[in-house]
Amino acid sequence: MIDPEQERAASRERWESIAPGWETGAEAFHAGALPVAHWMVDRLQPQPGQTILELAAGRGDVGFLAAELLHPGGTLISSDGAEAMVEIARRRAEQLGIENVEFKPIDLEWIDAKLASVDGILSRFGYMHAVDPEHALRDARRVLRPGGRIVLAVWDLPEHNPWLAALPQEAEALGLVEPRPEGAPGAFALSAPGAVSALLESAGFDDPAVEPIDLTFMAPSVDAWWNTQRQMSSSMRPLLDALSPADHYRLRDAVEARWAPYVTPDGSVAIPGRALGVVAEA
Repeated sequence: MIDPEQERAASRERWESIAPGWETGAEAFHAGALPVAHWMVDRLQPQPGQTILELAAGRGDVGFLAAELLHPGGTLISSDGAEAMVEIARRRAEQLGIENVEFKPIDLEWIDAKLASVDGILSRFGYMHAVDPEHALRDARRVLRPGGRIVLAVWDLPEHNPWLAALPQEAEALGLVEPRPEGAPGAFALSAPGAVSALLESAGFDDPAVEPIDLTFMAPSVDAWWNTQRQMSSSMRPLLDALSPADHYRLRDAVEARWAPYVTPDGSVAIPGRALGVVAEA
């Protein structure tokens, strides 16, 4: 069992500390995951004049695509539970010249918005990190207008995501981390078949539809991909920073053996992944 409040506090601290890596050190991840962003905006179908809320927005990749479609008169609310992430998104919007955006620190599970006040919700790779995802989705249902749509994405099962699963799995196999309690939030917390649909239905959403989205993550070398993982992983970065040199090399050797099938003759890396895109109506 986990203590919910301790878990929430620890999660916020991890994401605040890892935020700089998402801004400057994870371009290979952002490029590989971009098809998910396009899929989500296509399914949301944002319209001019609407108000769209992005939860757990990170640096804003998904919401900024939607913002372009809200002109004239529409607004994107870009939010994240980590204030450092909100500031990163704010800087990116300025760089991209996107002006119809409001930036707010908002907890995924406790949405600071009025009843039926938004037309659509986006959240890419957020809900699996919620301590109480059903409550989080109920709160999303509360703030959506009748007929509004939620579009989210989570990761499919670990076997479909060697780019992400290898590092934590090998760390656990080597005894470098304790196994996570069953039901604990994390990358694969909602990967089981039917898990997201069941939560959405329990939260009051209608007709959830789930679609797999196959991805490829590319990097110029194994070293480059290892550094990407180190920069972006809120759970693994603290471990990697604390390992002794010997344990670090043991872990890296084990992970690189898992990635070896995806190394091309020129030394570059192309590792498969799979997300689950989900859409439902309020």
